[in-house]
Amino acid sequence: MHNIFCYFLPLLITITGFGFLTDPPELMQFKDASGEIRTVTNIADWEQKRWQILEGMEDVMGKLPDRSSLPALDLQITDTLKTDRYNRLTIRFTAAEGEVVPAYLYIPFRKGVTGKLPAMLVLHGTGDGGKRLVDGESPLPNRAHAKELAERGYIVIAPDYPSMGDLIDHDFQNDRYESGTMKGIFNHMRSVDLLLSREDVDPERIGVLGHSLGGHNAMFAAAFDTRLKVIVSSCGWTQMDYYDIGEVAEERFGGRLGPWAQDRYMPLIREKYNLDGDFLPFDFHEVIAVLAPRPFFSNSPLNDSNFDVEGVRLGVSLASEAYRFLGAEENLQVRYPEAEHDFPVQTRKEAYRFIDQTFNHVPSNHVIE
Repeated sequence: MHNIFCYFLPLLITITGFGFLTDPPELMQFKDASGEIRTVTNIADWEQKRWQILEGMEDVMGKLPDRSSLPALDLQITDTLKTDRYNRLTIRFTAAEGEVVPAYLYIPFRKGVTGKLPAMLVLHGTGDGGKRLVDGESPLPNRAHAKELAERGYIVIAPDYPSMGDLIDHDFQNDRYESGTMKGIFNHMRSVDLLLSREDVDPERIGVLGHSLGGHNAMFAAAFDTRLKVIVSSCGWTQMDYYDIGEVAEERFGGRLGPWAQDRYMPLIREKYNLDGDFLPFDFHEVIAVLAPRPFFSNSPLNDSNFDVEGVRLGVSLASEAYRFLGAEENLQVRYPEAEHDFPVQTRKEAYRFIDQTFNHVPSNHVIE
């Protein structure tokens, strides 16, 4: 897999050969300074479109807080677990004044390896266990992603999502964020800050992986943080029109988009957009487009009852326009295993190899291959 920074050079050389597309899809259109709808034909146009997608996400999630004057991380280690392959540190660090993020930090043992190591931000799925779920304490199989990546030789940070793990009592009504999703994004960006503060982390080889709740949070974090160079989302998304929550959940939450509108996710979907998907200013194919040309891998099982596979197929088809435009079609990868809401072993192996290849990383011995 090529270095993503190489894509812009050939594009700049050949961009004069681009003509206006015939009937371009909405993704490849943007609004210029005068308000006129135009077709994306060059990198400057695409950057404008990309900014407009992020602006639409902030319309639903709230603004990303200013990061220009952040306090010291003030890392505190509260516990240490030593295994034969890594040290797992239980840590707390400062995200902002009065805001603390609990996390696991894994430091692998690599005999004979010198220099900086690749690192991964690993985001857990829904569950009171929070970060413990990705350490192997989930009641479900195939969820120990943080531990497996540490065994593979990655430095790994796995933070708790607000309302789960050690943040289970988080008060969404009285924090400074307009959504739990944006609170998560800010915390996850601070987790990247922490990785970058370490001398043993290669700043050009940091990625993110998550399952379910962690799957779409991985996409959201990477949309706002280009320091994340590879993104893996497992069972994390479908187009909004295809989101399937079942009759009981739909009745409980007030409609198809109701679960997205909970306080710990994006309540403005309810308060500002009245649960009407026709008026939402972004959809998941646009989130994926914002990730381009970075490598993105989606595990999207055929029988996932939360995230309908047909919505995934549609979203990938739409998002592929951005990857094609940036000359990075091979970086958009999707697997459709015969499974339910799960990250089965074979697909997980492919995802790990995808990360390894992106980072030119040789995994430790005796790991899931």
